[in-house]
Amino acid sequence: MKLDAALAVEPQQMAQAGMIARAAEAVGFAGLWAAETRHNSFLPLLLAAEHSSRIELGTAVAIAYPRSPMVMAQLAWDLQAFAQGRFILGLGTQVKAHIERRYSVPWQPPVARLRDYIGALRAIWGAWQAGQRLEYRGQFYQHTLMTPFFNPGPIAHPDIPIYIAGVNAGLARLAGETCAGFHVHPFHSATYLRQIVQPQIAHGAMQAGRDPADVTVATSVFVISGPDVRTMDSMRQFVREQIAFYASTPSYRIVLAQHGWEATGERLSKLAADRRWNEMAALVDDDMLAQFAVEAPPEQLGTALRARYAGLVDRICPYLPYAPGPTDDLWRMVAAQLQA
Repeated sequence: MKLDAALAVEPQQMAQAGMIARAAEAVGFAGLWAAETRHNSFLPLLLAAEHSSRIELGTAVAIAYPRSPMVMAQLAWDLQAFAQGRFILGLGTQVKAHIERRYSVPWQPPVARLRDYIGALRAIWGAWQAGQRLEYRGQFYQHTLMTPFFNPGPIAHPDIPIYIAGVNAGLARLAGETCAGFHVHPFHSATYLRQIVQPQIAHGAMQAGRDPADVTVATSVFVISGPDVRTMDSMRQFVREQIAFYASTPSYRIVLAQHGWEATGERLSKLAADRRWNEMAALVDDDMLAQFAVEAPPEQLGTALRARYAGLVDRICPYLPYAPGPTDDLWRMVAAQLQA
């Protein structure tokens, strides 16, 4: 099991992306992931690539639909070339409200559209690598023009791994069907992984004649650990707030359903709709916290993560961004425990 790290993408930290990547590589992290929430996920990875040589670099995730497949293909192609084959393109669909109201992009069936999007990406990359005519005609995307002036040409590592993120069954099946990996949402439990993610990836893989083991399962994990009670209490409250936020999203209700907590999800959705944010964390009781987070003292954290996720995921990334310095010895120990 690999230990990955999250890369902070705030503008004030952008200049430190190279230093963070270099430190993460020295600690022994296998990968470094940049999210796309308030800021672009590709820009810090360029700096990270410049200052590292071994660590894998990926988006977790870049939102697909606001970008044409041609735009996304070019971003990934250039970053893969610059990173010398270490880049992983992680794609997400986002939920309908954000696609329509934040990005002002039409909403279309997400699984079918993402399947088409991935097909378009691979057709574009194939045309660039082989110098062949671009002729992609899918359900949602058509790419039929590529002149030499706009063709970047072949690169040394053209097989860019595509991971997709999802919560519901359809996207897990799509990952099994056609992707190198699946990003499990941080709002998850081991039960949900066993009952939803694993079977659906296997179903998609078998339909496509693939081995489910060829699909890497990666996840971000809520971790509660620290050197003293005060730190643990602070982290516990932070995690409750994050769980409450995610659990209020109706399209994520499938995770709660594995534990019979749909009513709690409905109450959280109502509080969120009423903007009563400060009341939401109180609905996340200790049982929910234990299902959705891993809590352990620092010296046992890696062992606890391995006990929770062995046989379920291949890559683990702590939810909070990695900050070089005081915790480096902890993460070295966690990486070793995950490999034990």
